[in-house]
Amino acid sequence: PLELSVDHMTMHNSFSMSQDAGGEYTMSMAYLLAWQGPVLESEDPYGDGYSPDGLKPCLHVQDIQILPAKDYEAIKQAVYRYGGVQSSLYTSMRNYQSESVYYNRTTNSYCYIGDEKPNHDSVIIGWDDNYSKDNFNMGLEGDGAFICTNSWGEDFGDQGYFYVSYYDTNIGVHNIVYTGVEPVDNYDHNYQSDLCGWVGQIGYGRDSAWFANAYTAGKGENLEAAGFYATDQNTDYEIYVARHLGEKADQTFGQRVKMAEGRLRYAGFYTIPLDQKIVLDDGEKFAIIVKITTPGTVHPVAIEYDAGDGMAEIDLSDGEGYLSFDGDKWEHVEETQKCNVCLKAYTSNR
Repeated sequence: PLELSVDHMTMHNSFSMSQDAGGEYTMSMAYLLAWQGPVLESEDPYGDGYSPDGLKPCLHVQDIQILPAKDYEAIKQAVYRYGGVQSSLYTSMRNYQSESVYYNRTTNSYCYIGDEKPNHDSVIIGWDDNYSKDNFNMGLEGDGAFICTNSWGEDFGDQGYFYVSYYDTNIGVHNIVYTGVEPVDNYDHNYQSDLCGWVGQIGYGRDSAWFANAYTAGKGENLEAAGFYATDQNTDYEIYVARHLGEKADQTFGQRVKMAEGRLRYAGFYTIPLDQKIVLDDGEKFAIIVKITTPGTVHPVAIEYDAGDGMAEIDLSDGEGYLSFDGDKWEHVEETQKCNVCLKAYTSNR
């Protein structure tokens, strides 16, 4: 397996947090989906406090699914198909030498039941429905455990692996699966304005909305795909392209052509190939337009904005995003809402 640089991810992202200040999964998603990384560990070794500029990603992350909380069947399917599911635990342990009342060192088994929020990420890489409840430090209702690994190295657990009970409060609540990891020659350009990714959501008080981003093409490019977030399960989408836009892009959004449609089972970020490649003119202004319907939501559209917590460094000058109730009348969100819509366009050189 490729060894990927931790220094680069923690020092070369679009957030203003120090390297050891922690973070959350949406931040690592943003870094990867922006093609800021991952870079190879050999190019940026860990622990020297230095991360060189100008390093290129060694992979392009295009799809990341977020599985529903405590849906153990979905987690098992994802482990089987993709090899690992990132999930969270609460632990008072800080490293492989720590002791904890929730951790049984003899059986390498962990279970926490309580109200503490998760504060540590692990990766689920397997499961055992028959793993005995007697292996844990507390009386549990039943058997079963996920097989996990984390960042504490081979000195922890059984050569780095340990068991987490199905009855642990936090395991399987937040579940991230990297489902679309592609070679870097898949596309040549990633047009985007949301380097900090999915910070919040916007909409019109119902489960459906339209959103768009206008971009100016470079030279000799074909438009091939669009990427956006589904903010919850069973999201229906329609993707349109509008071309040869004027100064006020939204005035010509009516001349859009549908290029893809479908349903996304889980929340997450998805790259959708267009039904056909579009040969863009040099310097042409074009837009990706998406109609999204996400049942049970009132703000279905993912946006990047300054949440006031000092974490995200938002640039409102790097895009031209729009939002609409009906696909007819549009508002320019950098001006009206102080946000960028999370909607990327991917092109390849001819």
